[in-house]
Amino acid sequence: MKMKSLYLGLAVLVVSSVMAFGQGMVRVNGVVTDGKKPIADAQVTFTNPATGRSVKVKTGKDGSYVFIGLDHIIYDVEILSATGESLYAGKKSITGADHEEINIDITQGGKKVSQEEIERLKAQNAKATSMNTLISAYQAAANAQNWAEAEVNLKRMVEAEPNRWEFFQALGNAQSNQKEYDDAVASLDKGIELAQAVAAGTAPKGPSSPSNDPAKAKAGVGQMLASQGNVYIKLNKTDLAIADFTKAAEMDPNPAIAYFNLCATQYNIGQMKAAAAACDKAIAVDPKKADAYFIKGSAMYGDGKLDANNKYVVPPGTTEALNKYLELAPEGGHAADVKAMLEALGAKIETTYKSRKK
Repeated sequence: MKMKSLYLGLAVLVVSSVMAFGQGMVRVNGVVTDGKKPIADAQVTFTNPATGRSVKVKTGKDGSYVFIGLDHIIYDVEILSATGESLYAGKKSITGADHEEINIDITQGGKKVSQEEIERLKAQNAKATSMNTLISAYQAAANAQNWAEAEVNLKRMVEAEPNRWEFFQALGNAQSNQKEYDDAVASLDKGIELAQAVAAGTAPKGPSSPSNDPAKAKAGVGQMLASQGNVYIKLNKTDLAIADFTKAAEMDPNPAIAYFNLCATQYNIGQMKAAAAACDKAIAVDPKKADAYFIKGSAMYGDGKLDANNKYVVPPGTTEALNKYLELAPEGGHAADVKAMLEALGAKIETTYKSRKK
């Protein structure tokens, strides 16, 4: 029996093309101490000198405090004891992307801030403001799918902060959306290199930002490898795509998409046993992914053989995988193909499945 030819398109976006970067609304936490001794029940006040708006919080038993929603500016900071005595007065600059740790030792308070220090803090503030402007412009362009404009802003962001791997990740995705595939590969390569250094703890220390989190960096490596694999598919470099999808599945804490891309790619180049195995891994992570059952069933169907009686025999589990697709997606885009394969095999087609509620 001749197997029916199936067409599968890899229309899978591994990472959203529009990435959100921290800008304003920073979470600030820290500990207030007297030397090495934590100060409990102290009042910590951050005041915006431009608006006069203040936010206040009490320290815990361990001297810790937390503020949510601060801006990228230089704050006037004051600390009062539980009895109202002034313990500290100074300035603190918020430069982190979305989180900053500011520990305050009152033995270093009450000192006059030098003009040089004020200018340094102002420069940091100006840089943060400029970056926020670029991020806002990028996100507006990406939301409008104006990828050329998004790319311009991302390149400026990379120039300003060349060690932020997530900027290169977004740049590679923007370039891919414009079919600039070679440039996208280069950008993602750089992002992977930077993120791997963060994950390994070998990256140079810099201002607090999400890109400095080793766990996020490791997940980012997996995402970028998967994105790069999709680019290699467009470049007809399937061997490189398979290598990237395989590594992505090992790195990504949520590898279902990477395994699915791997199984689809292997199916398209005729590696049926490998495709079915990769689909099994995708299903193990996400057992409700209907298309993984479809490709698995199709791959197993394609791996069938004619027996001595000229009957087409497929590997065990083929009909189960195909019927599972119908269970999960009874009106899915591949339902007709699945039913055709089941009919060709003389297998029972389950008809009790109803459309799944959205």
